[in-house]
Amino acid sequence: MQQQLCAERSAVETLYRAFSEQDPDLVDAILAPQWDDIPLAPGQAPGPAGIKPIIRMLAAALPDLHIAIHDMVQEPGKVGVRAEIGGTHLGELFGIAPTGKPVSFRLHEFHTLANGLITTTWHMEDWFGLFLQLGQFPRQG
Repeated sequence: MQQQLCAERSAVETLYRAFSEQDPDLVDAILAPQWDDIPLAPGQAPGPAGIKPIIRMLAAALPDLHIAIHDMVQEPGKVGVRAEIGGTHLGELFGIAPTGKPVSFRLHEFHTLANGLITTTWHMEDWFGLFLQLGQFPRQG
């Protein structure tokens, strides 16, 4: 049981490392082929291939991006995470030109796992808080 919990925790930590280390290929080892990311970002393809452009987009917008995990709550097959994404807005983000501002915004996620792989992720990022820090919101349509 302890070995299972350690493997699941490691898989979830690796997902966040893929963002912080700007290495989208890290997800290949920890996301199930039919991984369900809920909700999908606008234009995001399903499955592990769909998250890779998101990782690249965030890395381009926040080249010093880092994710600090504040809490992980775990039971077999489930991991809840409270984290914070931080970085400096040095590239376009959702059509917003670089501001040079340091930003941080909260992230809450719940993951289900099977056989050491993440099968589903429900997530909520504080995009509103991020856009307030940037002083603008993405254009509609």
